[in-house]
Amino acid sequence: MKDETAVFICNHRDDDVARLALQIDGRADSDLILRQIDGWQRLRHKVPSWASADELLYPKRLSIEQASGEEAARYKEQIAKRLLPSGSTMADLTGGFGVDFSFMARRFDRATYVERDEELCMLARHNFSLLGISANIVCSDGVEYLKNIQPVDLIFIDPARRDNVGRKTVGISDCEPDITALLPLLREKSKYTLVKLSPMLDWHEAMRSINTIKHCVTEIHVVASDGECKELLFVLGDEDLSALSMIYCSDGESSFSFRPEDEEQCVCVIAYAPNTYIYEPNAAIMKAGAFKSVGQRYGLQKLHKNSHLYTSNSKVDMFPGRCFRLIEVDGFGKQEVKRLLGRRANLTIRNFPESATTLRRRLRLTDGGDEYWFATTLADNRKVILRCTKA
Repeated sequence: MKDETAVFICNHRDDDVARLALQIDGRADSDLILRQIDGWQRLRHKVPSWASADELLYPKRLSIEQASGEEAARYKEQIAKRLLPSGSTMADLTGGFGVDFSFMARRFDRATYVERDEELCMLARHNFSLLGISANIVCSDGVEYLKNIQPVDLIFIDPARRDNVGRKTVGISDCEPDITALLPLLREKSKYTLVKLSPMLDWHEAMRSINTIKHCVTEIHVVASDGECKELLFVLGDEDLSALSMIYCSDGESSFSFRPEDEEQCVCVIAYAPNTYIYEPNAAIMKAGAFKSVGQRYGLQKLHKNSHLYTSNSKVDMFPGRCFRLIEVDGFGKQEVKRLLGRRANLTIRNFPESATTLRRRLRLTDGGDEYWFATTLADNRKVILRCTKA
């Protein structure tokens, strides 16, 4: 990159990209400028430690959109640290932009980045050197590379969740590569395989698909951020197991782990009525389905077996989710509804027959403010709104 171009990018990287495109139309280096500025603007929030490197080179937009955020990448680094001792080896068979690889690689004596796209490999050589990451970079198809490598301690694979015409896919067998077809080879070539899957998948179905031939799923990690499930991570071992050992739920602020058999055996007490405090589990726990385990572990009562809201008289600290103080319980009688009309509140639906959009319109609610309303069903099947503030 010419010095003149680099200086222009640095001086304009906060500019509106669409407006800037019109201003520099006709410049020989306009495509490079726009890609660098758009890439930096997207990465500064997603992977801030990378974006602070001024000479970083950026790929096409899709590669940045598909890359993990820094929080999720650091989480994978911690999985690798826990599973394996220092001095281990790893290979990332679907390198992409390299965010996940860059954080995990720090934990290994030898780390290999595999990517079939030549441009991404070129960017990886430049960026990893700039970031001080030691990497063996191989420009190859990941499956072909897997067939010929010596065994490593960890393989990371993030199957592409788009078909041949660019449409998004969810099912494991619809992704590329299909890890179910690779299982015998993965077990032969690695002690552990860490697989990143779509957050849209039901983990029960995904585990059944992977365990069809051998029972090799040892751990499942449900990773959430900003109130939304972002990733499902499956750890596969090289030995047959009688049962899944643990499911880990993390949202960056709190963590929770449980065994599926414990969830099945748990008994969660149902509340006769809402008490002083209301609890909503984080998105990772909701996705994992630890509804009875979380209630039992924190000594909470459930409002209804299907509502997934909890209550207590005394505040429970360190709950993995949000805690609210109950202001009022309102039903849907004519006078009660009249009192709620035209208010300002943050509305959430839990086990309720109307959507949030429909109920918000019916009550003429303005979104926002300091009150948090939960439209839900209680143990006696009454439909109510719990009006709360943050505890």
